[in-house]
Amino acid sequence: MKFLSLNPEAFGMDFSDLRLRIVKFEKRGKFFDLVSWNEKTIPEGIIKDGEILDREKLVLIIKNIVDKARGRRITVKYVVASLPEQKAFLQVIKVPKMDKDELKTAIPFEIENYIPVPIDQVYLDYELISPEFNNAKNLDVLIGAMPKNIVDSYSYCIKEAGLIPKALEVESQSIARVLIKNHISFSPVLIIDFGKSTTSFIVFSGCSLRFTSSIDISSQDLTQAISQKLGITLDEAENLKLKYGLEISDKSARNKKVVEAITPLIIDLIKQTRKYIDYYHTHSNNMPISEGGGEIEKVLLCGLGTNLKGLSKFISRELGIKAEIANPWINIFPELNKKIPKISFKESLGYTTAMGLALCGIQEEI
Repeated sequence: MKFLSLNPEAFGMDFSDLRLRIVKFEKRGKFFDLVSWNEKTIPEGIIKDGEILDREKLVLIIKNIVDKARGRRITVKYVVASLPEQKAFLQVIKVPKMDKDELKTAIPFEIENYIPVPIDQVYLDYELISPEFNNAKNLDVLIGAMPKNIVDSYSYCIKEAGLIPKALEVESQSIARVLIKNHISFSPVLIIDFGKSTTSFIVFSGCSLRFTSSIDISSQDLTQAISQKLGITLDEAENLKLKYGLEISDKSARNKKVVEAITPLIIDLIKQTRKYIDYYHTHSNNMPISEGGGEIEKVLLCGLGTNLKGLSKFISRELGIKAEIANPWINIFPELNKKIPKISFKESLGYTTAMGLALCGIQEEI
């Protein structure tokens, strides 16, 4: 599902409130090779809660990150860029079976019944879920809506930086494209993207997104909690967070204080996660797995905050569901151990969205 789409090869550009990342792939047989990548901090106040507040400064950051790309120099002008999850509306709906032309006419009227804002204030798009996941009477359609002012602001900044938007899509779509092997799951999977400024929840089942939401708890919040408890700088707190995480390793007073500082936030994250799981299970009762039914059997963790020591074990224990670090390379390299990526595995967890955007930029359908 793309709110803007052209055909030329492109690279991926992932925006968040505090970070900008880019990735460029090249096709290598059935799989891909990472040829260009980069990341850059976005100072506070330029983007807030997904809204661009200072376009001119963001344009300069975009130009800089592309000009100084690691690996091979980026020469293509086309970009597939992310749109903020917290501003999007995504939902799978059912419509009577009809041909593509009828569906194209019917969808705008159907979407109007689901979105909470006037239809003339949003861009609309939809994606027909594969026929094997539809029954004889109905079609499952993933619908999306994004405020026009949000889409237009990101498109404007990309163009002002001398680039051409090929497509703009919501983060959750890019993440699922990378993390779900062959883009099919025969039981519901919960993806938790634990980022620097937000945490996103994504349920994927069959061959489609089924549910998305986001909260303000973030990896940066953990750093700030450590900084406040120990009376140290944010840089020092970040280093201690990475060193200790949720584990008591050297039994020092500092180690204990780090764990004490971040545990309440992680418990809050677990509570929020459990709430969304319960909501999903309640609303997918009596539905076949192909339509998103069934209980969530696995949690995949991505985002740079996922590198927190002990996080996956903590989540597994508290939720009673297997939680594991996701593999962002699963649809890129057939055997990761035989192909050494140009960035470390831990670093690549922060590039998950950018990698999904880059995949979209190099092939029309994933």
